[in-house]
Amino acid sequence: MSSTPTISAVQSVVSELLAELHAKSDGEKIGLTREAFFVILCEVGSKHATAATSESEIRTFLIGLRVDELALARACADGNNSAWEMFLTRYREKLYLSALRIAREGSAARELADTLYADLYGTSTREGRRVSKLSSYTGRGSLEGWLRTVLSQEYVNRYRRTKRLVSLDEESEEGVQFHAPEPEPAPPADPRLAQATDEALAMLSGEDRLALSAYYLDGRTLAEIARLLGVHESTISRKLDKLAKALRKKILAGLTQRGMSRRQAEEALETDVRDLQVDIRRSLAQEPGSPAFSKKTAESRVRDGPG
Repeated sequence: MSSTPTISAVQSVVSELLAELHAKSDGEKIGLTREAFFVILCEVGSKHATAATSESEIRTFLIGLRVDELALARACADGNNSAWEMFLTRYREKLYLSALRIAREGSAARELADTLYADLYGTSTREGRRVSKLSSYTGRGSLEGWLRTVLSQEYVNRYRRTKRLVSLDEESEEGVQFHAPEPEPAPPADPRLAQATDEALAMLSGEDRLALSAYYLDGRTLAEIARLLGVHESTISRKLDKLAKALRKKILAGLTQRGMSRRQAEEALETDVRDLQVDIRRSLAQEPGSPAFSKKTAESRVRDGPG
């Protein structure tokens, strides 16, 4: 593990990746400079990293961020009108539909969405700076999924505020039940996405499965996985990045083979992972053409070393 202080380690890795990530974010299109993006990435990276986090792990984390959505969200939080117009074009309708599923009535949904717009845009200030909820988005998951979560929380907060203003007697007279209604679940993801994902995972080698499972499911560090496989941790960092990109290509190909257009396939991949009905652990546990690659097998590799 690196002994470099966390902030210095993050700044070092961000400096190394800045040109690549800034270009990937399309920040120039919305007036977000490299310098400004450097500050954002350092902030996000510092929240993720600890004193025990290696530079390789920081690098893998930063490469995995949705930097285009992160740049857009932070530009909106800073009051960039071009970014806000782009945000509304992409998410206005999606936000309203999400609000409608939660509130179940048109006017209430519109009011809920409008309230969130104000919080997202930042109509208030604190110590001379605008306060926008978008400044708390870190790019770790999709912006759409994050917005759904914020919208649901706003609905719950509004409900609780209303409950405090209305007496139990009044509610009893009106026949109101004394519990918050459960938001209607989002429509299930297209089953073709689960099929294509399962198929892509099934094509992986045993070693690739082990690396993915150890890192994403079991929370092992890059150094631990490197020792497990008998390689340098920088090799694991590159392997995980390469695997993620290869899996995306395979899943896209699988979706188009199942009748989706390229655009539909790209949109399907934006699905919140919580909506994806596929047992990732089960899929990663299967060796191609052999019985399950069990936890016992993994443990034996940890104990005996790669073989």
